[in-house]
Amino acid sequence: MNRRRFLACWAAALGGLKARIEAAMPAGDRNISWAVSSFLWTSTQWKEDGSARFTDMLDVVKDCGLDGFRLNGWPATLERFRMPPVQLEKELSKRGLRLATLSFGGEASDAAQHAAIEANAHKACQFLKSFGSNLLTVFSPRRPNKVLVREHLRIACGFWNRLGDLCAGYGIKAGQHNHSQGQLVESQDEVELMLKLTDQKRFGWSPDTVHLYLGGCDIPYLFQKYGHRLVSMDYVDARYVYAAGDVVVANGKVEKAGTQNATFLLCNQDLGDGEIDFRRLHQVLKKNRFRGWITIDHHHTPVSPRHSFTQCHRFIREKLEPVYR
Repeated sequence: MNRRRFLACWAAALGGLKARIEAAMPAGDRNISWAVSSFLWTSTQWKEDGSARFTDMLDVVKDCGLDGFRLNGWPATLERFRMPPVQLEKELSKRGLRLATLSFGGEASDAAQHAAIEANAHKACQFLKSFGSNLLTVFSPRRPNKVLVREHLRIACGFWNRLGDLCAGYGIKAGQHNHSQGQLVESQDEVELMLKLTDQKRFGWSPDTVHLYLGGCDIPYLFQKYGHRLVSMDYVDARYVYAAGDVVVANGKVEKAGTQNATFLLCNQDLGDGEIDFRRLHQVLKKNRFRGWITIDHHHTPVSPRHSFTQCHRFIREKLEPVYR
């Protein structure tokens, strides 16, 4: 074999090896890790009769090829489903999963509540750090009358800057999570005002696409303009579907026809089934060299969580990873 042919064969072999290595890469070697939110199970899947097992959710996450989950209702959810932190660590390790983040809230627009929120934030950061997580997802407080939104947002943003400093002391990034159902940050002008009033070096942005959609936001514009502020995000596809009839969810609860919550549930779509251009958003992530967690934050799965997340993972592999992984 001459030298040129030898080098060609060696290059081909290396190329094949590289492909196999990349295919076997653990989640930590990718730019993006994928999570689901436990809120789907605690809100619409699990009955309140003691029959639910926390590990059922973890099995779905693992089997669908995802990397971890976001814990909602900390610490009450773990207590409710008899999953102490030591046991949670064992169950995650058994399945090769990680705790991505947790949902954190509080009346940040009320200065009288700030000390209590900070005390809780210290505990949350200690909990996250014990699981190797570096992310806190911060929900906004209740929404006041529109006339008072700017003042409430001014107070909340001043506090969120300090909260970001507190989290940074633990090596944790904090980001604001918008919400379209009665919380302070809903519309595009409120998202942009929040980003203007918070210091990008101290506090980040963790948007949710279905809530941006229902808040009437120009999602690609916001991602393009503020992509450098992203510390995490939720990808949920959306299509407006008015609830003309009652919506019965898996745990037997009924959301009445015509209500905002029933309509919101129907607006949740699997990735690729709605009107949001996630490939365009992924191009923004690539441009900004984003590295971190994306949560598929479904609130309603008409068939089952396993079916929806299998569909979502297929969309990720086929449509999103070729753009940026």
